[in-house]
Amino acid sequence: MLAKIPQVSPLRHLLREFPGNVKFCFAYGSGVFRQANNDNENMLDLIFVARNPNKWHAENLQRNPGHYAHLLRLLGHKAITRVQEGSGANIYYNTLIRTSQGQLVKYGVISEVSLMEDLLDWNHLYLSGRLHKPVKVLVEPDEGSQLRTALVQNLHSAVHATLLLLPEHFTEIEFFRKITGLSYHGDFRMIFGENKEKINNIVAPQLAHFKQLYEPVLKHFDNYVDIPRSDDVAVACHQDTSPAAKVHHLNHLPRTPQIKLVRAWSHGPRSRDTEDCLRAVAHDPECCEILEQCLKDIVWRSSVTQSLKGIVTAGLVKSVKYSGAKIIKMLQSNGPDRRTLAAKPDSSKIEKIVEAVVKKTEAKGTEKRVE
Repeated sequence: MLAKIPQVSPLRHLLREFPGNVKFCFAYGSGVFRQANNDNENMLDLIFVARNPNKWHAENLQRNPGHYAHLLRLLGHKAITRVQEGSGANIYYNTLIRTSQGQLVKYGVISEVSLMEDLLDWNHLYLSGRLHKPVKVLVEPDEGSQLRTALVQNLHSAVHATLLLLPEHFTEIEFFRKITGLSYHGDFRMIFGENKEKINNIVAPQLAHFKQLYEPVLKHFDNYVDIPRSDDVAVACHQDTSPAAKVHHLNHLPRTPQIKLVRAWSHGPRSRDTEDCLRAVAHDPECCEILEQCLKDIVWRSSVTQSLKGIVTAGLVKSVKYSGAKIIKMLQSNGPDRRTLAAKPDSSKIEKIVEAVVKKTEAKGTEKRVE
């Protein structure tokens, strides 16, 4: 259980301060994994996945009323749930929260249904994008649950998309930078408010974690890509970039990118056969650029709407403080490079989930979309 991960134990006390009825909970970001050029103690980011967000907010309002903006606190848990599920990426964030132990946290709440949809369809590429990267799992999904399978399917989708965006020859670190960039390229916050080197600062010190996370997934791609096992991050990798390989990857993309690709190819919302369109896109020399723009459109929309919702959920004062801290952090990152943390990988629970589900699905063939 949680005690098996010593690095997570300092975070265990945090769970006692929140409602316990969650299906999945994970911590992420620079508050958990140190990033290059960032030696400061950072705010901890948490996500709570609740089967019944209405009930979760009702209990949390009783426990932690001060976490909520004044207006929403007065309106009650039903209004909070409507705000959560009615806009943005279907997440409700409380930010700049100081726990009883003095830890500064930002936590989001999302329903299990909404997370499943994003993992399988990439309708927002928000938390699904976050889960393309290493995280610390504090509460595991139930054994055999659809959520566990969807988490692995999301990683398969990330590999399919990344291979479509990469050339025939690339390096391992370029591969993981491209995966990380799936949910950052198109994010309006990357224009102003985030460190322009954020992607590299995430990947470089966490490369060992990325390798462990994707190793069982990449076994399913042996016919399409060769990524040699090596400690040399510059080792040459190569993939099959034939139209047949691209058709395979395009057919295994999540539903929302596929819809956008069909519309982009059809030059509008006219109904066209998905299979025929994807085959045509695979033969187009600009296949990479078309897909990249479709993914950027998804990320742009969710990042803008979720950020606008954050002004309401956090309140104006907290929103200004949070945004100001981001901007200061961005400006400070332009200074001289600091020591990069060489973190040793641990047996993260998400990696164990990947391995367990991959073993279970190997006999059934590769990368079928979860209905």
